[in-house]
Amino acid sequence: MELTGIHHLTAITANARANKDFYTDALGLRLVKKTVNQDDTTAYHLFYADGLASPGTDLTFFDWPVAPERRGTHSISRTGLRVGADSMDFWAGRLGDRGLSTGGIVTLDGRASLDFQDLEGQRFRLTEDTPGVIANAWEKSPIPAGHQIHGLGPITISVPDLAPTDMMLTRVLNMRKVRDYASPDGHGSVHVYEMGAGGPAAELHVAVQPDLPVARQGAGAVHHVAFRVPDVPAIHQWAQRLDELRIPSSGEVERYYFRSLYFREPGGNLFELATDGPGFAVDEPLETLGERLSLPPFLERQRDQIESRLKPLD
Repeated sequence: MELTGIHHLTAITANARANKDFYTDALGLRLVKKTVNQDDTTAYHLFYADGLASPGTDLTFFDWPVAPERRGTHSISRTGLRVGADSMDFWAGRLGDRGLSTGGIVTLDGRASLDFQDLEGQRFRLTEDTPGVIANAWEKSPIPAGHQIHGLGPITISVPDLAPTDMMLTRVLNMRKVRDYASPDGHGSVHVYEMGAGGPAAELHVAVQPDLPVARQGAGAVHHVAFRVPDVPAIHQWAQRLDELRIPSSGEVERYYFRSLYFREPGGNLFELATDGPGFAVDEPLETLGERLSLPPFLERQRDQIESRLKPLD
């Protein structure tokens, strides 16, 4: 049993309209699904991805009217976005032109990297992708095809103690610990775990930061990170594995666009396992993804009520 990489990451915004503008304009991502949080239908759930809405490219947001996060450990602390090696100067210029604070282009863990934050303080790191990987470009993106974001990874989590999280990652989830590097913010070391074929699209970085306070989620925070499993039979196997090891979980949850399984690692961070399919084109054409409010079948009969409670995005 093996996870194959990062599937998606879900964060929190308190301003859905500004969020949509930033991620489709400044970052040039495609809004591939405009739907609602299936557990809280008063909130948008917005999915941004590459031109083909590929697994491993989905950056998603819950729209909740909450205060800004309090940063600290026990958190998913930085989201990696993969780009081509020759795109760093382009992105440094584009982000700088929009008045966004960046950390400058540096070499981190052997790769060119550029840290920045969105308008709510969501923390990102542009990371040089594996040579030869190219984006599934979105033709309507304001970003030239050669500079578009390839997808997610690596993802960094912060924990106060490595040992229990390491046990979960290696002995339960079958990730491989491959190397360490010094945290660029000066708070401890970062330990690199890989899945599947490895590379930045399949890495989880664990920062050990016992000197930080406990984080509190809010706007600008990450809610959870999801890892890829190929299909429903595979997620059945993972659900059985967690049950046999007596690890509390949600059990399998049908999200319509993929099937999921949720649980927490010992550092308190929420993990999800999610199937690659059926994908976002299951209920609307690939060519027009994200242009209308999509609802899974069990919510469709509530469409009028749900739409009446949502704020316009345009």
